[in-house]
This record gives sequence, structure tokens and C-alpha cells, in this order.
Amino acid sequence: MEIIDFHTHAFPDALAERAMKALAEEGNVPYYLDGKVSSLLSSMARCGISRSVLCSIATKPAQFESILKWSGQIKSHQIIPFPSLHPDDPDWEPHLRAIRKAGFLGVKMHPYYQNFEVDQERLFPMYEVMAQERLILVLHTGFDFAFPRIRKADPARISRILNAIPELMLVTTHLGAWEDWEEVERHLLGRPVYMEISFSLEYLGLDRSRRLITSHPPEYLLFGTDSPWADQAACLALFRRLGLPAELENRILGENALTLLEKAA
Repeated sequence: MEIIDFHTHAFPDALAERAMKALAEEGNVPYYLDGKVSSLLSSMARCGISRSVLCSIATKPAQFESILKWSGQIKSHQIIPFPSLHPDDPDWEPHLRAIRKAGFLGVKMHPYYQNFEVDQERLFPMYEVMAQERLILVLHTGFDFAFPRIRKADPARISRILNAIPELMLVTTHLGAWEDWEEVERHLLGRPVYMEISFSLEYLGLDRSRRLITSHPPEYLLFGTDSPWADQAACLALFRRLGLPAELENRILGENALTLLEKAA
């Protein structure tokens, strides 16, 4: 069985050291790899992860072309890059279509680093084009270590996206919304929205994590680590401590990811 990590990050080698130090200081969070693709591949090999979705974040619209180019350079069977779209990009529509034309399967957006609320009206045409182009959207959801607790990506906002564009292949990070899990239970649990599990189990505890996971449709759960901000091997070990039924564990570790990626292919 393949294990697929649906949420990782890395940077071009020339930028990795500077980027990792700046982000670690900004968020006051440790990191476990040096931010290079080669280190991610080594980590994957050590713990038996066959593929990783690598999410970039464009902090300004002008970064689109460089991220798209680098994503093409690192793309392989093992590394599945999701380039980033900035919501202020005046050329957002041709850029989304360029992502699809270049053969990428998804896009990453981050409401804190890109300064937007996920349910702003101006974004719905972007989400509609993503759905038309069969692009997966990995969206940071919940709060973020590095920013004040302003509600930019909470479950009620996510619910509005689901209601408006149910065909969008939306992956919410951190089990629906980081450190906003009561609202996840109220607005998202049981609905057809993908949730990856990074940075959630260690905060929720095993019992509550197990309850949330087993209350969501089994085909809409994905394994993710947010590497290099977490250790992939430790994340796998913690996930396996949940003691989920083997069929559900296999779905989360890889089968659901394969099905979703095939939908976007």
C-alpha cells in the first residue's frame, strides 16, 4: 500500500535556509528538515512514504511565474507540486488555466500569508474556475501559529464555499480547521469535504481525534504532516496509535489520496 503525505512544503535550495529561519522565528515553531526537496525525499524514504504533495505559498502575485517554473523542475512520481495562486493576482484566471495546462493537479492558498478571508465574494469566481479545471484546492483552514486569531478560514466560512460550489475538490488542512475543532463539528463534520490530519492529533488527543475522524465520511480523510514543520515518521507513529480499523487506516494513509489525485488527473 502506498502512503501519501498530502501536505508538505519545501523551497528552492538557494532560498531554503533563509526561508526556514524566517518562518520559524515568525511562527515560533521548530522545524525538522532544512526545507530542501532532497531532505523531504530522504525523510520519505526513511519512513516509507511513497509520495508527497508539495504545497507552495505565493506571498505576492509576482511570485506566480517563479513558483510555477520551480514546481515543474521538482515534479516527479514522488513529489506532486501544487503551485500557489495569490488572490490579488490580476491574471488569476489565465494563471489557473496555466497551472492545469502545465499538468499540475492542484493549487495551494493560505489566508493568513496571503491576507484574505476564504469566503470573500471576489474569490468565488476563482473557486469556480478551479472546479471547472478539476484542480484540487489545498486551503489552510483554522488559525495559524504566526498570526493573531482573526477568523479568516473558520468552518462557517468554509461551509459557505461548500454550499456555493459543491463540485470544488477542497482539501481543508489540520482536520478541518486548526484549533477551531468545535466549529468543525458544528459546520463540517459529516459533509463531503476533504480533511487532512496534520497538526491535529497532538492537540486533540487520541480519543477526540478518533471520534472526529470516525464521524467523518471515510472517503474524505487524508494523511498529512505539514513537513518540515513536523516529523513525518513521528506523525505516522502517532496516527497509528489511534488504532483505527485497518480499512479506514489504509484509506487515510493513501487510498483516498490516490482516488482524489485520479479525479484531478
